[in-house]
Amino acid sequence: MILLGCLLAYSAAVAPRVILVLAWIFSERWPLVWQGEFLLPLLGIIFLPYTTIMYLLSWTLTGGIEGWDWMWILLGLFLDLMKWSQVFANRKEAMAQTQRYYPAGAPRSAGAGTTTAAMASGQLPPSTSPTAPDADSAPTAAVAPSDLPGDDASNRS
Repeated sequence: MILLGCLLAYSAAVAPRVILVLAWIFSERWPLVWQGEFLLPLLGIIFLPYTTIMYLLSWTLTGGIEGWDWMWILLGLFLDLMKWSQVFANRKEAMAQTQRYYPAGAPRSAGAGTTTAAMASGQLPPSTSPTAPDADSAPTAAVAPSDLPGDDASNRS
């Protein structure tokens, strides 16, 4: 039985939203805790999953939340705030890394919405893929392996 409790705690730490959705579907405790409420638990699953788990586990039928139960809810809130602060820090670091590697902005690929005027003005590079030629451009000749610079035909075996 200890193993089952440890597995539940590990699952709640790794994937709290999955545990909450499973509790919503299969638990007999869920309707007692939320008393038919739909929006509040849904927002809890989306934005504050650890706080929602702590509320679900610490709520009692006789008194609801009282005394030291608030400590667990505050611990869940602390975990949620730490998770969201880490999400924002990672996003900020990713933007800094992008600016370090691409000082002029991230490169854009020539997709379906590009025009030849944008490519002609130098805003977007032309597609060089031989499998998808541009409708306005002439076909390009393929480069044979022997025509590559520094490649001698005599070096081949």
